[in-house]
Amino acid sequence: MSSSLYRLGRAMATARWKVAAVWAVLLIAVGGLAVGLGGAFSTEFQIPGTDAQRGIDQLSTRFPEMSGTAGEVVFVTEDGTTVDDHEARIQRVMEQIGDVEGVEVSSDPFDEDAPGTRNDDDTALMAQFQMEGQVGEYPESSVEQITDIVADGGDTGLEAHVGGQFLQSSEIPFGAGEIIGLVIALIILAVVFRSLVPAVIPIVTAITGVGISMMAVMALAAGIDIPSVTTSLGAMLGLAVGIDYALFILSRHRDQLSRGDDVRESVGAAIATSGSAVIFAGLTVIVALVGLFVTGIPFLTVMGIAAAGTVALSVVVALTLLPAIMGILGERLRPRRVRRLMAENGGVLPEEEIARHDAPKRGIGLAWVRLVTRVPALTIIVVVLGIGAVAIPAKDLALALPDLGTEQPGTDARDTYDLVSETFGPGYNGPLLVTADIINTSDPLAAVDSLEKDIQALPHVEAIQIATPNRGADLAVVAVIPEGGPTDDSTKELVADLRDHAAGWEDELGVSDVIVTGATAVGIDITAKLSGALIPFAIFVVGFSLILLALVFRSVWVPIKASLGYLLSVGAAFGVTAMVFEYGWFNGPLNVSVNGPVVAFMPIMVMGVLFGLAMDYEMFLVTRMREEFVHSGDARRSIERGFTGSAPVVVAAALIMTAVFAGFVTAGWFMLQPIAIGLAVGVLVDAFVVRMTLVPAVLALLGRHAWWLPRWLDRILPTVDVEGEGLASVLEHRRWTAEHGEAALRLQDAVAPLLGARGELGPLTGSVLPGRVLVVRSAGAPARDTFLALAAGRAVPSTGVLAVHDRLAPDDLGAIQSRVHHLAAGADVVSRLGEVSGRHLDQRLVVLEDATDLERALDRDPDAVAARIDALLDAGVTILVGAEGEDAVPIEHHLHDMLRDPGRLLALTVRPADASAPTTDTGTHRPDASAPAAEGALA
Repeated sequence: MSSSLYRLGRAMATARWKVAAVWAVLLIAVGGLAVGLGGAFSTEFQIPGTDAQRGIDQLSTRFPEMSGTAGEVVFVTEDGTTVDDHEARIQRVMEQIGDVEGVEVSSDPFDEDAPGTRNDDDTALMAQFQMEGQVGEYPESSVEQITDIVADGGDTGLEAHVGGQFLQSSEIPFGAGEIIGLVIALIILAVVFRSLVPAVIPIVTAITGVGISMMAVMALAAGIDIPSVTTSLGAMLGLAVGIDYALFILSRHRDQLSRGDDVRESVGAAIATSGSAVIFAGLTVIVALVGLFVTGIPFLTVMGIAAAGTVALSVVVALTLLPAIMGILGERLRPRRVRRLMAENGGVLPEEEIARHDAPKRGIGLAWVRLVTRVPALTIIVVVLGIGAVAIPAKDLALALPDLGTEQPGTDARDTYDLVSETFGPGYNGPLLVTADIINTSDPLAAVDSLEKDIQALPHVEAIQIATPNRGADLAVVAVIPEGGPTDDSTKELVADLRDHAAGWEDELGVSDVIVTGATAVGIDITAKLSGALIPFAIFVVGFSLILLALVFRSVWVPIKASLGYLLSVGAAFGVTAMVFEYGWFNGPLNVSVNGPVVAFMPIMVMGVLFGLAMDYEMFLVTRMREEFVHSGDARRSIERGFTGSAPVVVAAALIMTAVFAGFVTAGWFMLQPIAIGLAVGVLVDAFVVRMTLVPAVLALLGRHAWWLPRWLDRILPTVDVEGEGLASVLEHRRWTAEHGEAALRLQDAVAPLLGARGELGPLTGSVLPGRVLVVRSAGAPARDTFLALAAGRAVPSTGVLAVHDRLAPDDLGAIQSRVHHLAAGADVVSRLGEVSGRHLDQRLVVLEDATDLERALDRDPDAVAARIDALLDAGVTILVGAEGEDAVPIEHHLHDMLRDPGRLLALTVRPADASAPTTDTGTHRPDASAPAAEGALA
């Protein structure tokens, strides 16, 4: 992968203005699409299949008057009069509301059959109205009209307040907090780079990625139900990871420029190395977010996919737009001092400056890592006990879906919610609906009355607001007012109690299909479903991290340590969230306006996102340590050198993410605040306490055993190049090509296991120029088949270099295979050679397994076949032919006689490594004395 990324980085830097223009056009196009489609976000949370949701769906078809979005007007007298004294005024207000477009029904609170709710002294009256459908399905202007009607609906001594679910907005709140977070990120970047110009680049790329992804989500909202919190969540994650990913790549680029590297070469190398790490980091976040499907909750799956798409786009931006911008700025990103020194030395940085740059850095990082590894067992104990103490409040973290009581104080929704709780009781803000099918009862009204009495007798029931059949007298609805609010434990107990009695009422009253529903019951069901999904999701995330890190670090203990550290970070995040929202700590500075249960999907969302970020920091820190250990074998020294080399970037990345997340906390939106706080705390704890304190201590305690992996497992696990280790081979091949010219096939000390037999082929060293025919011969098929498979990209060497033109195995196997036309034994050579066409023929190889197929073709139509082969060779195509025998074979004579330029014919004998003869010939075999020596043959 590193070779492909290297070429991608160089290509983006070369076509820099075109790339930047494409992204600008894409941003404008997607923005125009979003505005044109006018998508609206959903404020409703649904889980198909639950009893509560089934009841909502039933009401929408059989009792539509009670299925829409509810609204309420609370009338309160202030001069000692009763609401009856203002009957005409109140009735006029409700009639005006009923005339507004989108209002299904507006009830008369003085109607004897369905009276409004009064307080004990008749100084307050609550009237109800119902909108058509859910939020977003009725005109937004209707909300403003109703609000204006109620605002003007007061009278002398009478106040009117509007509230209810219809006031919930799908608009996304963005404020100064997000801007402040970006400003803090800019300051941190300026400190890291010691310059303002490179500090602006990550902000620009992150905003570009987030802008496109958010506009795309808005466009999709025109046809898909997308929760309103999705865009804020995506923007928060997109900004955080977008800035961090750009930081990782840009810091590598600046470091290489400080060593005097060429700009384009540095861009390619930065994308090949840090770009590989960014892809890995992005994939971990994406997998964790897409993994939310394990919850079985559709709206959460949509949120996860949308957020994962934002992260994926951030990765693409970092790999394309960022290198283009680095190419545009060119030398301006090189530190001024280095630019001056290079200008004074003919464009080359003096060797002593390079040595000074590469010398081990001493500073706070080295002092810190030595401190935490001096007595590693003590460090581990202190960290575990400290994080454990912070995590203790997590046991009190309650979950629920937000209601209007979580809106900001001063809004109509929140003020009316509080007024209803104080005047009538908290249960009136979260009524429950009990539906029953009464079509088979002989006396529907009597059944409804009996059901009402039985429900009224249950514990935690405050009142029955209404009990009535629908117009068709086939469905009964009982509106139950619980004693507690929508998120109180007593309300949850009442829902459970109602459902426990459902079967008994069906038998006793002759009704059927008794369902407990309503917005409050839906919220309780969703919360229970989310809580039950936490353990399966945690198993998925931890299991995935164990596999992923075992692939990267080739170790057993490193993945276990990383996963346990991640769980500590999650515990700390949950603990601090409970301190803020359950205990009320730091509410003022954090702009938290309500205490109580947090949004139900907060834990699972924080777990998913924090997993990706934790693995990100783990990789950047520990990969450097592993590289040092592989080179030196000194476990303690590798920890110090790896830590000091990567810690500064991780510190900056963590601080930037914390700043971005904290900015969303101060926005005051309760739906997002717990998630933002959990992520901010989780990132701080994971980066500074777990990865930069606990991890070095654990590795120091384990010593060399930290990198132990059973041999059998090492053989099974595929090799993953995360830090761009394959870049060294790419650069070496470029240097070789510059010195020797381009080769169609190059092998350097390549050894490969034999196909179909025991033993090895190699070591092989040599090259074949483009536009040549190479006859590969051997006494036995395994050696010949192995060589041809290597050239075709169907096998990889266990050691050494294999290059087909500018593509190297194993990183570019797919590209190699796409350039090779493989003719298996028995193929129709004439027709298959005719298929070799198109552009870039000088990059193509033809591998013909059996020379007898070519001989038969030459026998049938020698002139046409020879002309076709000559044409291909003229175009730069390289042809490999497999033949049986160690000496000159008949096909060589045929080709020598028929080719326009016999000098293009090469021959090579290959033997297994354990054969008595050399592995390959020391020179090119000639079919006869007249055959010229072949330049560039394998030797």
